[in-house]
Amino acid sequence: MPNRVLFIGYGNPGRMDDGLGPACAEAIERMAIAGVTVDADYQLTVETAAAVAQHEYVVFADASVDGPEPFAFHPVHPAMQGTFSTHLVAPEDVMGVARDLFQAEAKGYAFAIRGYAFHDFGETLSAKALQNLTAGLGFIAPLLQDCLFDTAVNQCVQ
Repeated sequence: MPNRVLFIGYGNPGRMDDGLGPACAEAIERMAIAGVTVDADYQLTVETAAAVAQHEYVVFADASVDGPEPFAFHPVHPAMQGTFSTHLVAPEDVMGVARDLFQAEAKGYAFAIRGYAFHDFGETLSAKALQNLTAGLGFIAPLLQDCLFDTAVNQCVQ
């Protein structure tokens, strides 16, 4: 039987608000929610599919450049776009590799937290991004505890 939930926060913490995904993962890790495995990285890779295959659910947390405020939450469906590179592997591609190579049936979700400062170097989040992260954590933590992802999709800004 697979583990319950994989929470992956990705982005570059050295590029200001691009670090929202890893910052979110760190906060979730501190919560120590039973059944939730947390990972953080600069970017998604096809190797991530092996971890996805060991879970029932996966949440991909990243910064959003122009999405809704404070965040968006929506399903991620497996796809094979065939445009793998070292700098671009989409959550849909990771899910597709997990399905095709490992026969994974994990349900995937994207959690996009709105950021604003992406062009400067620094390991701090902008004040507005930090507010969005706080709001996002208030939304996602109960979902991780109870795995009510499908219900939340219908209630969240998409």
